[in-house]
Amino acid sequence: MYRTHTCGELSQANTGQQVTLAGWIQRSRDLGGMTFIDLRDRYGITQLVFNMETDAGLCMKARKLGREFVIQVTGIVVERSNKNPKLATGDIEIIAASVETLNTSDIPPFTIEENTDGGDELRMKYRYLDLRRQNVRSNIILRHRMAQEVRRYLDGQGFIEVETPVLIKSTPEGARDFVVPSRLHNGEFYALPQSPQTFKQLLMVAGFDKYFQIVKCFRDEDLRADRQPEFTQIDCEMSFIHQDDILNMFEGLARHLFHAIKGLGFEGPFPRIPYDEAMSLYGTDKPDIRFDMRIEDVTKAMKGRNFPPFELAAYVGAISAQGCAGWSRKQLDELTEFVKRPQIGATGLVWAKVETDGTVRSSVDKYYSPDDLANLALMTGSEAGDLILIMAGPREKTLNALGELRLEMGRRLGLRDSAVYAPLWVVDFPLLEWDDETQRFYAKHHPFTAPKQEDIQFMESDPWRVRANAYDLVINGTEIGGGSIRIHDPETQTLMFRTLGFTEEEAQKQFGFLLNAFRYGAPPHGGIAFGFDRWTAIMGGSDTIRDFIAFPKNNQARDVMIDTPATIKQEQLDELGIEISKSAESK
Repeated sequence: MYRTHTCGELSQANTGQQVTLAGWIQRSRDLGGMTFIDLRDRYGITQLVFNMETDAGLCMKARKLGREFVIQVTGIVVERSNKNPKLATGDIEIIAASVETLNTSDIPPFTIEENTDGGDELRMKYRYLDLRRQNVRSNIILRHRMAQEVRRYLDGQGFIEVETPVLIKSTPEGARDFVVPSRLHNGEFYALPQSPQTFKQLLMVAGFDKYFQIVKCFRDEDLRADRQPEFTQIDCEMSFIHQDDILNMFEGLARHLFHAIKGLGFEGPFPRIPYDEAMSLYGTDKPDIRFDMRIEDVTKAMKGRNFPPFELAAYVGAISAQGCAGWSRKQLDELTEFVKRPQIGATGLVWAKVETDGTVRSSVDKYYSPDDLANLALMTGSEAGDLILIMAGPREKTLNALGELRLEMGRRLGLRDSAVYAPLWVVDFPLLEWDDETQRFYAKHHPFTAPKQEDIQFMESDPWRVRANAYDLVINGTEIGGGSIRIHDPETQTLMFRTLGFTEEEAQKQFGFLLNAFRYGAPPHGGIAFGFDRWTAIMGGSDTIRDFIAFPKNNQARDVMIDTPATIKQEQLDELGIEISKSAESK
């Protein structure tokens, strides 16, 4: 055998034993008559000792070994005189008796250490080397543990794991599809699924009752830290349920994962916040409730004092930052520049400070009396030493800007601790959203989301008023998953398609298979899909999912390791009946 033990399991209990290890050389140190090698495998690191006095030939052989050489060593386990508490094997070392080189290695393009000298692109190009780093490997192992615990919980709740097709039909709603040309049917294309949505509904029609899969999904959209062109969902669906059944079941999954992975528990049920309330209080539908600093509507208090930016605004909102009244003018100017960034788009920021004696001083003092400013402090719950930050403009845009400012203040004040977890449900989303460019409604989630029963009456007369039977799980300001109760009767589904502007022919062409299935006794059903990559990243204390995917794409959706996407041979294009346009060739 190549090894009797791994590089992470030996301890003082093994002292005196002869063992054989195999792995990669992490580092080598020559200290006079001694050579020390740190041997690494997936499980850890063990120190090897070669002594010039006891075996000069073996020691000289060890000194010729380079970083990342693959070796096999046999020796005796002894207690270390200078123990290393940072290593699980730090109490022992191996006095080497023999060493064999299993493979040599070129000098790696970056140091394979936790704090490496390799940049992102270089490490992505040599991702197989990056994965040797302990902190990166730990992320992938965390992902594995998460997947196993998801399966354990759902299997225990009676769910059946079912695989759904990867080559499906393109749909007009949502993000862009990745498409796959068909050789057998020239001129026709498959699409890669953005989610298994219609298939999991068909499984409910088929009577499977509780379905799940950990499934790869694909969206051709612009990337950011929490997006990849291919990503993984925990996809789930249940029959004969109401919204509370879904929330209770998958709150149970969240609690199971936090306990199994992090050893954490939560007192009481997760908060449930209606969409409108989340937007009003936090400026976002995915609020971070690890800290308070809620948005207050101060429109009535700040209007009528002849301050032009407020007089002309539809909405004036404020947040109060505890203990920040001492912030300098430079710090306040930095905040103003922050909210003026194009992605936020605010025109300015007004501040007010509550002094130690309770008086309020503001950047717009000449427009407001002391009583006005005292009332502002009262409305925002501000006390001595607090800083009030005020913005004005169109309501939705201003709430969004205040939400971004709130998060930035939370970051600057150290209130967004990645070791603290604050889950909640956001419920009662709008069913539809209007697009000015196309002058039509789109489904805020997808066309199969059920409206609230009491709001169906407004579908045609007042669509803006209709709420969805939908819900999102949010953790620390990140949407972890979302779902809805589905439309299960043909009449409501037809009404939904009509509201979205589909003709009967268009609806039948795109979703006829689902509509036809509903004619054969579809049960009431609903489900949820979780962003598995995002959830794993949050458990790992990171804000980017790339660290938790074995072979991710970069922010241009390229895999720089295997250099894809890439061109294909003309023979393949001809076989598929595809011609590349001149403009595409020039690019």
